[in-house]
Amino acid sequence: MKLKAALLGGGSWGTTVASLMASNTPTTMWARSQSTVDDINSNHRNEKYLPGSKLTPSLRATNSIEEAVKDADLIVMGVPSQVFRGVLENAKPFIRPWVPIVSLSKGLELGTKMRMTEIIETVMPGHPAGVLTGPNLAREILAGQAAASVIAMVDDNIAISLQKVFRTGLFRVYTNDDVIGCELGGALKNVIAIAAGMGDGAGAGDNTRAAVITRGLAELTRLGVAMGGKPATFSGLAGMGDLVATCISGLSRNRHVGFQLGQGRSLDEIIEEMSMVAEGVKTCGVVMELAKEYNVEMPITAEVYKVIQDGNTVMDAFKGLLRRRSGSEAEPG
Repeated sequence: MKLKAALLGGGSWGTTVASLMASNTPTTMWARSQSTVDDINSNHRNEKYLPGSKLTPSLRATNSIEEAVKDADLIVMGVPSQVFRGVLENAKPFIRPWVPIVSLSKGLELGTKMRMTEIIETVMPGHPAGVLTGPNLAREILAGQAAASVIAMVDDNIAISLQKVFRTGLFRVYTNDDVIGCELGGALKNVIAIAAGMGDGAGAGDNTRAAVITRGLAELTRLGVAMGGKPATFSGLAGMGDLVATCISGLSRNRHVGFQLGQGRSLDEIIEEMSMVAEGVKTCGVVMELAKEYNVEMPITAEVYKVIQDGNTVMDAFKGLLRRRSGSEAEPG
């Protein structure tokens, strides 16, 4: 008997994962918007977030959290990190005991500085918590292009069983027991993607982008390892893979924010016109708090933070980085 899955969230990546799961197992998706629910149920589309893309016909949608999760054997959280806790608390009364809960969110909670699996463990103690992460651009995957992801859980047996739920067609899913590293890789790379986008928007070349990506990887690895992640994780799909895709793709929300900043536009103006959340904007401040807490130097993140929070210009950021002493490549900076 196939398990029943529920996905909470009606955005582009949540809808994509729900569509993938629906090709393998009965899946119900929860979305706040009635128009999104109707579009999925009637037209097998989510035109608001994935215009022109066809979804698996068997995918069903509802705007009732109770209906979505009450019979589910697997819960997947596809909502932004800053509303993650609230949505999970709303779903809690209707979730059966011991059901695994997997996060798709790539951010850190403001105030608590918690990863999403830590929120799951706090709100839903006793439920296996995991994360699905990697270089996964929603539109490419729905278009049938090859991609790979990682399902990270402490219990490898559960991860292996969930592999079969997410894996389909040209979408490969690997397992990993480093939940901390996989989750941090996904959250921290968004800030570096803003930096890469800033360079692109300001007219910097490929050499600059390569330097930002490479030094950015070293930066996020330092903090990730200090927080308990495994070094090898940051060289894999959840680290370098996700970082590269997010820093170079025109489909990347965080790179888009950086690009527009590099063009001289204000952050408020950029965010106002976006229909989707760029997690790195809010995560940036949390990352700086963590860098201070773990005594890790993160110069690229620090300059991005000054642009987002203090109103510095992109040229200020580049000058700030260039003023740093250039020592051994093994050193920060």
